[in-house]
Amino acid sequence: MLARSLSVLALLLAANAEAASGDIFAYTDPSGVTHFTNVPMDSRYRLVQAAPLEPSADRPRASVPREVDWAARAGTYSHMIDRAAKKSALQPALLRAVIAIESAFNPRAVSSAGAQGLMQLHPDTARRYGVGDAFDPEQNLSGGARYLSDLMRRYHNNLELVLAAYNAGEQAVDRYGRQIPPYRETQAYVPAVLRLYRQFLSNPARST
Repeated sequence: MLARSLSVLALLLAANAEAASGDIFAYTDPSGVTHFTNVPMDSRYRLVQAAPLEPSADRPRASVPREVDWAARAGTYSHMIDRAAKKSALQPALLRAVIAIESAFNPRAVSSAGAQGLMQLHPDTARRYGVGDAFDPEQNLSGGARYLSDLMRRYHNNLELVLAAYNAGEQAVDRYGRQIPPYRETQAYVPAVLRLYRQFLSNPARST
């Protein structure tokens, strides 16, 4: 389900570099469709957004990448997000965090698995929630928020499991005993969303 949408920058993925959980990579296929992920599967992917790093003794503060301006990226979707969150009894900050990691607020984002739109709805999930056009922000947000709300009930508000199921599917989470599945993508996805969720809760001005 992971699909990222940021302006493609020209940093090649180092062949043996280990990806940080919040890094975002992309490649453009022969048909002109750009695919985004936080887990590059092969050398076609290029790093387009590095995860913010904490300063350390051996890493000067000046070298720490600047945080993404999520408020600017959210743009005109903020009111839609707030409405969808309210209707589904969710924290708006949670929706914003999921959208940021899923599509970086690009309503036209498409993943290699066919997930679409702001919340990267798989076609089956879109049909399940009556989303006729997954590229329509209002419909996409409504369907994604309802799906998250259903997952919150299913996993008794355990956010780690909710996010793992959103990424890998309920069947995968249940198959592994209601634990985060041992998939590299999902293991990176859950903490990445939680990190942004905490950030947006503590500083709403950065996400609205």
